[in-house]
Amino acid sequence: MSKHLNRIRVAMADDHALFRSGIASLLAEFNDIEIVFEAANGMDLQKKLLLNPEVDVVLMDINMPLMDGYATTEWLKQNHPAILVLALSMYDEEQAIIKMLKAGACGYILKEAQVTELHQAILQLMEKGFYTNDMVSGNMIRSLQQKEVDVKQALKLSDKEIRFLELCASELTYKEMANELGIAVRSVDNYSRGLFEKTGTKSRVGLVLWAMRNHLIDPL
Repeated sequence: MSKHLNRIRVAMADDHALFRSGIASLLAEFNDIEIVFEAANGMDLQKKLLLNPEVDVVLMDINMPLMDGYATTEWLKQNHPAILVLALSMYDEEQAIIKMLKAGACGYILKEAQVTELHQAILQLMEKGFYTNDMVSGNMIRSLQQKEVDVKQALKLSDKEIRFLELCASELTYKEMANELGIAVRSVDNYSRGLFEKTGTKSRVGLVLWAMRNHLIDPL
């Protein structure tokens, strides 16, 4: 935890009061964590940030009324870029992970995780700027931090492969992607395997992060 010598100041945004207060109480047991405030949604978080702006990390739920986790994370990225967002969600689908990372989250952890794992995630977030786990691997993060090169030319990516990467960042299923590209569904698997090999990634999430890092698709 080289970035901060003092306690890490954490805020929570979650519409389930019992859950967030429970997590806040558990995290408060760690000497290096300070819970600054709890918010019921993104709009509530905005108001409370006006009174308590010194926040290092926000634990962000996705499904919240009035202003959800995606919109709130984008707002934080634009208005408070120094605040790191760790998505804390019940959803483990690739699309939710991709969408939160595109919005600006620096890591993703499930609500079913142990509090010790959550604590370690916060520490890693402060130390490295990203939290890696089985859903967001180290290879994905390294692909975001590696030296920029003209990867399209270096890897000989076709226009159709670039379009495939763009569609990976959408909410389309593989079958819908096949229809959009005018190819058979089995050909989508071929595109996936080929791009996994070229990029050194292993999942749709990894492909999207790699493409974002190399400016092949829009990060927003």
